Amino acid sequence: MSKAHPVQVIAVTGGKGGVGKSNVSVNLAIALAQMGRRVVVLDADLGLANIDVLLGITSNRNLADVLSGDCDLKDVLVDGPAGIKIVPASSGTQRMTQLSPMEHAGLINAFSELGDQIDVLIIDTAAGISSSVVNFLRAAQEMLFVVCDEPTSITDAYALIKLMNRDYGVNRFRILANQVRNEQEGRHLFEKLTRVTERFLDVALQYVGIVPYDEAVRKAVQRQRAVLDAYPRAKASLAIKALAEKVDSWPLPTSPRGHLEFFVERLVEA
Repeated sequence: MSKAHPVQVIAVTGGKGGVGKSNVSVNLAIALAQMGRRVVVLDADLGLANIDVLLGITSNRNLADVLSGDCDLKDVLVDGPAGIKIVPASSGTQRMTQLSPMEHAGLINAFSELGDQIDVLIIDTAAGISSSVVNFLRAAQEMLFVVCDEPTSITDAYALIKLMNRDYGVNRFRILANQVRNEQEGRHLFEKLTRVTERFLDVALQYVGIVPYDEAVRKAVQRQRAVLDAYPRAKASLAIKALAEKVDSWPLPTSPRGHLEFFVERLVEA
């Protein structure tokens, strides 16, 4: 078993609820899977596990069952569209920060066994800036901030960027403008956020593009399907595909931090 298989760990976050994080997470996962990547989505929203609802799938087990030793991580994985796998959320994830050494070892083991079978792990974080969100962000290698054109979305994203920067020395953040009318509005939104961060923080924000507002997304949600799966030619779907092309070109971790067990190590140490 090769220990050196690098896995791209991407946390999708944003601070505010309702900006479309879960939708972006799921559809980005599907787009990457369609490009031949093996993708797992970790639903890390403890209060409102919503990926299963979004996709109309039911899961009988979650991470808590893995921690208690009732089953392996692979028994928890649920199949999603295009061959993506989903690790359902559980209130058990809350306990990630208070694991016994035995559970700790078990979890690292569980994820490292998975490590050889996946290329990308996408973490759909909860809203807000709780310690659980911060722990997932610290453990991930890339942070994709989803923002939309509302003052609260900008202020919440700023608060989270400031926290990650001041407390954990993170200085590179990738920004996606969601639910905007066009590219111009997306750029404008990005500039608003940049203006605030440049004044008060020493960080580099990278603009990764937009996902336009699209009625097809709402229709897909009603049908409990991913938009990329239900309406592959919709504007939002094409934008997600373009995003996936960019994400796929992001540099892979080159070591030791790049292995999945290190992701879990960092998660638990936090």
